[in-house]
Amino acid sequence: MATIISFKQNKQMENLPAKSKKGFFETFALKVTQATGSNMGFVLAFLSVIVWAATGPIFHYSEDWQMVINTGTTIVTFLMVFLIQKSQNKDSLAIQLKLNELVAAHQFASNRLVNVEDMTEEELKIIQKYYSKLSEFAKNEESLQQSHSIDEAHEQHDLKKEMEKELEEKLKS
Repeated sequence: MATIISFKQNKQMENLPAKSKKGFFETFALKVTQATGSNMGFVLAFLSVIVWAATGPIFHYSEDWQMVINTGTTIVTFLMVFLIQKSQNKDSLAIQLKLNELVAAHQFASNRLVNVEDMTEEELKIIQKYYSKLSEFAKNEESLQQSHSIDEAHEQHDLKKEMEKELEEKLKS
């Protein structure tokens, strides 16, 4: 069944265009976040503040003069929050899909981790405990590539302990 699903998904992915057409808002959001995150974006923002500060004496540091910077920065910040969030959501999804592909493609990886981002916080904490325990076992191993599961690591640990006891008994004899 898994092979059929995988085959169908691969067929669907083959039908995707080589270069997809982005919508207006997606293109706009991408260009704005790239521009504002650039060196030139920072320089323009910095120069805007310098120009505003330099015009203070001209406007006698009035309340209207102060409102210009307050209103401008509030509007820009409000809009940028949504643009940055959209960009972050897209990047996060792309990274998650790449990780899912790596997990699904690796022979020894647990497929339970595909779509791990859809799990509840409690389920994620359980998985975190699992990997913490696995990490404890791995620290006691001579090689970083020694085991793939807690059960396997536990079995190897028990086997080593048995062998150590046998060796101690033979040495005592």
